[in-house]
Amino acid sequence: MNSVIVLVLGFVVFFIGYRVYAKYIDSKIIKSDPNKATPAKMYMDGVEFMPTSKNILFGYQFKSIAGAAPIIGPIIAIQWGWLPALIWILAGTFFIGWVQDYSSSVVAMRNDGASFGGLSHKLISPRARIILLSFIYFYLLLIAGAFGNVVVSTAIGLKAAPMAWLFLTIGGILAGQMIYKWRKDIILTTVITVIIVLFGIWLGTVAPSDKVLGAGLSGSRPLWAIMAFLFCYFGAVLPIWRFALPINYVASYIVFLGLLFGIIGVFILHPDFSLPAYSSFNIKIGPLWPILFVTIACGAISGWHSIVSSSGTARQLESELDARPVGGGVMFVEMMLALFALIIAGTIYASPAEYGSAIAKGPGVIFAAGVSKFLGAIGMPAALGRSYGSVMMIVLAVTIMQLVIRFMRVATSELLSDISPVFRNAHVGTFIASILGIILVLTGWWQYLWVLFGGANQLMASLALLLVTAWLMSEGKSAAWTFYPMIFMFITTIAALIYTSYNLLAKVFSGGVKGEALVGNTLMGLVGFFLVIAALILAAEGMKALGRYRNLKTATAAA
Repeated sequence: MNSVIVLVLGFVVFFIGYRVYAKYIDSKIIKSDPNKATPAKMYMDGVEFMPTSKNILFGYQFKSIAGAAPIIGPIIAIQWGWLPALIWILAGTFFIGWVQDYSSSVVAMRNDGASFGGLSHKLISPRARIILLSFIYFYLLLIAGAFGNVVVSTAIGLKAAPMAWLFLTIGGILAGQMIYKWRKDIILTTVITVIIVLFGIWLGTVAPSDKVLGAGLSGSRPLWAIMAFLFCYFGAVLPIWRFALPINYVASYIVFLGLLFGIIGVFILHPDFSLPAYSSFNIKIGPLWPILFVTIACGAISGWHSIVSSSGTARQLESELDARPVGGGVMFVEMMLALFALIIAGTIYASPAEYGSAIAKGPGVIFAAGVSKFLGAIGMPAALGRSYGSVMMIVLAVTIMQLVIRFMRVATSELLSDISPVFRNAHVGTFIASILGIILVLTGWWQYLWVLFGGANQLMASLALLLVTAWLMSEGKSAAWTFYPMIFMFITTIAALIYTSYNLLAKVFSGGVKGEALVGNTLMGLVGFFLVIAALILAAEGMKALGRYRNLKTATAAA
């Protein structure tokens, strides 16, 4: 099949999903009201709650949910064939992805900007709150370690990346100052700050880190790990408008431009898929169901999005009408990024064997090569194209990391503030999260936990949909549009975690692994089953709550 058809299908799903399905849900079920005061306006403190223009918030939301996963997932999943991956990206986004992102922001917005911890206590039970917060903290720590490794490895492997990272930080801080302090025009601000970052990308190619810092420092993992988490520290403790919001907003344009011109390159070159549409139900990493559905997370449906939408975006929505374009619309844009990654993996290699050799070097190598090829169609030199693609990877990862540490700081306060008031201090929670993240990155233990990331991520998605369903039923609103996606995600994810954990422990008991791998496999297997048990307890608590709401509705109707 030709790659242009894939893009056309993506645009069709985008249009119908956003303009028809999401519009119907927003106007007929949620009934967004522009006259209602949002938490951002009611509790504006300039730190967590900040009314933000939907134009800025759109970029913030995109860069906050779109990490490296919508690129890595499709590139890996194409081993089952490009057709199953394509179907899941399109169907997952249409029926589940935007539903979760949008509804998570709406539920938090309608409940005074409450986090999932507070919502689970209110909507399900006090026990559910403790279990969910503990799960979220572990889940966020996993992301911090995994994405931290992506940032460190990219900074070491791509010598142009640190300069681009530095100029992104400068451009983002300047954007916050221009918009919120100097009250400058947003278009002017965007143009100036994006040019600054693009200049940094180019400067990195002529002044790479090994020339600026020397070979020793430029290749130091401890240095870049400290720099990454120092960046995240500022993102976590500074007011949202000062650091995290404007940096993610500016970064979104770097990704938007790469995606836009990459798609133009696809239309110009219109290559056919060279890899098979379907290879086998079982491949090395597991069976198509359920493993495909946790391999492609971001780009179809991701639990991380619910954390961003509830704990971040919902506290910045200026109007209820902004929830659909920001919470729902951005997910469809991320779908296009996933489709672009799928096209890259499926078209730039002549055979599965050639793809196999490339994937062994990492999905980032494949993505950079594809970006170089398609940007080359509009005249960009190959070396600069590869650099741009690699810089997109570090931008995608580091901007997610700063929000992860910010949300871990919030979770620390919610979990431990009853033990001691010191845990309410933003610096204490941020310091704890940063130290744990650095340990995972420098010891390499993130690798042993990464195998559980897909399952943990999609489990978070099902739990988010459970909370949304409980809220809808408590409000007497139709809940089928969140309930059935929740059931699908929960069953699929539990199956994936059981499959993965069983195989890990089976290797241990068979004597197939030794040394550090023995400890790592044992840890992963036990953690995987712990997640399953925690999820089953939460599901049981949630179903009890849904039963109460259903009985209440029946009794009310009878009365």
